[in-house]
Amino acid sequence: MMKLKATLVRLAIVLLLAKFLIVDSANLSVGFYRGKCGFIDVETLVATVITARFFQDPTIVAALLRLQFHDCFTNGCDASILIDGMRSEKTAPPNHSIRGYEIIDEAKAAVEKFCPALVSCADIIAMATRDAVFLSGGGRYNVETGRRDGLVSVAENVSLLSPRISVPEAIAAFSRKGLNATDMVLLLGAHSVGVTHCSLIKHRLYNFEGTGNHDPTMEIFLVNQLRLRCAPDITAADMTVNLDQNPFSPFLMDVSYYQNILLHRGILQIDQELGMHPLTFPIVRNLAFNSFDYPSRFGAAMVKLGGISVLTGRQGEIRRSCRATNS
Repeated sequence: MMKLKATLVRLAIVLLLAKFLIVDSANLSVGFYRGKCGFIDVETLVATVITARFFQDPTIVAALLRLQFHDCFTNGCDASILIDGMRSEKTAPPNHSIRGYEIIDEAKAAVEKFCPALVSCADIIAMATRDAVFLSGGGRYNVETGRRDGLVSVAENVSLLSPRISVPEAIAAFSRKGLNATDMVLLLGAHSVGVTHCSLIKHRLYNFEGTGNHDPTMEIFLVNQLRLRCAPDITAADMTVNLDQNPFSPFLMDVSYYQNILLHRGILQIDQELGMHPLTFPIVRNLAFNSFDYPSRFGAAMVKLGGISVLTGRQGEIRRSCRATNS
């Protein structure tokens, strides 16, 4: 009888601890760090770093958006992409052109100076990206914080979307991350800033699907314009091309991306196919002609992206350096 009571007591303790662990690992929240660093506002510290960087180089908007997307689509939003190492995520081919690591380092250093071992690198990525989007005219959305940093970063875990992926395949890939077709179209709107490389679009300019001609869905003036920059010779330099060919808004988060798609001026193959497939065309059309609510809708999609497979509570750790685990 005594053994039974002891067993029941132990079971009750286990269940009670499990309950607290579940509470610890509850959803992220806006203002998670409020009041946890004395009179210092953590989000203001990060914003100060990002603002200074933005005015030095507005291309950081695209860099940080891509950094967050690549991080969240691998192990979840756990800053595993920041870890250095011979076989870390950084070394995977899709991440070779990722930029912005030093920006996160700078923001982390600013936070650590006042609030050591408090703010995760994963949260800094989310806050820094939000601030960059705001500075580029994309509106200011509320970032949910409370993430913890991951302990594993392996190149083999990196599996990202090809720019030649079909719309149904892309929808399926986003669905596996808990994102729907509208979220996908909104997040791909990040292509209104940034660049791609000629190597990723040459097939659309010279030999689309073995025809020996350009992709017929691409507007001919754009074809000729891009051919001036992207030579057919595979040994030529892999030049960059603006994803938004609007000369007035290459660094602005706006609806020109969707307007370009409707004009058959999408740069990447997946971009143009969004405006042609029945599953995504209505979404593209709606966004192209509703610039007023685009910032809030894009922000909502970014919040959903930032919630993919997060670590909270006692999971993971708060890294001292974003480039290495604490152990």
